[in-house]
Amino acid sequence: MVDFDRAKSVDFDRIKTGDFDRTKTGDFDRTKTGNFDRTKTGDFDYIKTSGYCRVGAEPIAARAALYMWEEPCISGSEGSGTIFFCGCTLGCVYCQNFDISRTHVTGKAITAERLAEIFIDLQSQGANNINLVTPTMFQPHIITAVGIARSLGLALPVLYNTSGYELPERISELVGTVDVWLPDFKYLSGELAKRYSFAADYPEYARAALSKMVELCPRASYDERGIMKRGVIVRHLLLPGQLAESMRVVEYLYSEYQNNICYSLMNQYTPTSGLDHAKYPELSRRVTTYEYNKLVDYALSLGITNAYIQEGGAVGESFIPDFDLRGI
Repeated sequence: MVDFDRAKSVDFDRIKTGDFDRTKTGDFDRTKTGNFDRTKTGDFDYIKTSGYCRVGAEPIAARAALYMWEEPCISGSEGSGTIFFCGCTLGCVYCQNFDISRTHVTGKAITAERLAEIFIDLQSQGANNINLVTPTMFQPHIITAVGIARSLGLALPVLYNTSGYELPERISELVGTVDVWLPDFKYLSGELAKRYSFAADYPEYARAALSKMVELCPRASYDERGIMKRGVIVRHLLLPGQLAESMRVVEYLYSEYQNNICYSLMNQYTPTSGLDHAKYPELSRRVTTYEYNKLVDYALSLGITNAYIQEGGAVGESFIPDFDLRGI
């Protein structure tokens, strides 16, 4: 068994052939968005008016700034150039970013041309990459914006930071636009996906989308500073009382991809003010050290060596950025 220092707040450790890099970073949640409205069958239809994802066709964003709380190979010491889009194709009841995922009141509509300018501005601030949080429903504009920005000198990797609830054919359309894939893999259980994210078909789409991402980017590459240039990082958030489900998720991922993907196992679950505690009392507590240690030990027992873990307990809502239109 590996001993872990749990005294720190929210640090990531890199598991790499048994060695651990004690590189500090921080808190992140990935409950994502979309520019395709979800139908009852789980498909996406391009729309120009607001639908399930609560936004229309034009991109709406709430913040664009350097962000320090991603994995070390993403944030590094300079920060990730992160754009937080509004809306979501899911409806996760525990969403950390519920202020912008369930409403776009705090967001601002922008054009593809303005988005390209934002990318260039973030690059000028020293960002390691362009990090698109909840981008799914704005995919056409993102493709256009990245093309414009690259013609203006954008040389940074582009990250697609998603819930994993994606159509594989839409992922294929991002070839040449996206360099690093950062999907969640939330559940294997359709029952849990329905209860907590209102998407019983989430496992089906998450499996297919991840398979396509790995097909497009089967091996990771890094620059001389250890910043990922290409690759796939799969994030999984342990929920309270769901250790067995998390073990199933990790076992599935390893059986499919071994160490060809990077795993990010998160213990940071925090009940937010947006949670309906009466309806979801089981989510009203934080994850215990025992639960998280068991998950990490299980991952190691499977043979996982290419992973990030978090030290310390969950964090409060103070780690959630201010969605104040900064940089928009």
